[in-house]
Amino acid sequence: MRELINDPFYKLIEEYDDCMIDYCLIEDDTPDQGYRSHKDAVLFAMLKAIERYIDEQLKSEVMYCSKIHDEPFLWNLDIGKAKAHRIDPAQLLHVPKILRTDRLGQRFYDCDFPDFSRDGHIPYWYAFWEPPHTSGYGPDDFNRVNSALFPQGTDELEVYEWTTDWSNYFEDGYEWWGAACWSVYDRRMNRFTVIMASATD
Repeated sequence: MRELINDPFYKLIEEYDDCMIDYCLIEDDTPDQGYRSHKDAVLFAMLKAIERYIDEQLKSEVMYCSKIHDEPFLWNLDIGKAKAHRIDPAQLLHVPKILRTDRLGQRFYDCDFPDFSRDGHIPYWYAFWEPPHTSGYGPDDFNRVNSALFPQGTDELEVYEWTTDWSNYFEDGYEWWGAACWSVYDRRMNRFTVIMASATD
């Protein structure tokens, strides 16, 4: 597996500074094995996300402290605990209707989210445009990003929604906002997209 770091999507997502989602676009030369390939892609994406966080932490320490601390954050993961169920692509890419916005900017939708009866698992749209601190993003931004992720359409997407109890990457989200993880296999492009989110205020 390898990350498609030169894909135009990565340039686009840089425009969304307040986006709390970690995206990873992956190419795999081995034949697709369904669930197993999805799980491999999720593990690959998590390792890439951790690698990016470590790089950012080191750069930040050098910039603001002029030295690297001896004890980095202790990441952990147990991919064996990760479980998933297949969902319809339309469920992942659902765009709710905004019914109204109050004077403070809070939006009210035609659906009830966040719904913490789902173990803090948030929907993709919510992860994208309702981060802990207001982003100003909305349906048009969400559709623009997804058009870049899936430029050949969504008819041939295979989507799995994953549990989030297998890495401390997701722990921040349990405090309040929520956490999420999906893997998407695009048969037309023969590539995986992994979408992960976890944040707190």
